Amino acid sequence: MLTVTHAIVIAEAELIERFTRADGPGGQHVNRTESAVELRFDVASSPSLPDDVRARLLARRDRRMTDAGVLVIQARRFRDQARNRDDARERLAEIIREATVVAKKRVATKPTRASKERRLAGKNQRGATKRGRSRDWSRE
Repeated sequence: MLTVTHAIVIAEAELIERFTRADGPGGQHVNRTESAVELRFDVASSPSLPDDVRARLLARRDRRMTDAGVLVIQARRFRDQARNRDDARERLAEIIREATVVAKKRVATKPTRASKERRLAGKNQRGATKRGRSRDWSRE
C-alpha cells in the first residue's frame, strides 16, 4: 500500500515495478546487480484515484506520461535497489499530491495608467541612450 494522502491510498497490485541495471558509479558490482527501478502506474484506469485528481494528472504535460495514461518513473539515484524503490514510490506520491491541489483561477487585470507611463518613459529613455551612441554622418 502506498499512502499518498489520508484519502488516497494506492494498492500494491496497481504498481508495476521493473528492475534494471543502473548506469553510473559502482565499479564491477554495478554490472551484475539490477538496482535501478522503473515504476509504472496506470493513472487512466486506477480505481484508487478520484476523478478530479485523475483528470488533472492526465491533463499535465509530462514527458513521463505515456499516451495510454501510464505514468513511468525511473529511479536510479542510489546504488541499492531498496532505496531506489522507495525513491520512486515517494516521487509518485508527490506527483499525485500535487494533482490534488486545485490551481487558482487567474483573474484578468489591466495595467494601471501609472505603469503604462513608466513603461513608455523607460522606452523613451532607452531610445535616447541609443540615439546618443549614433554618429551624425551628415556633417562629415
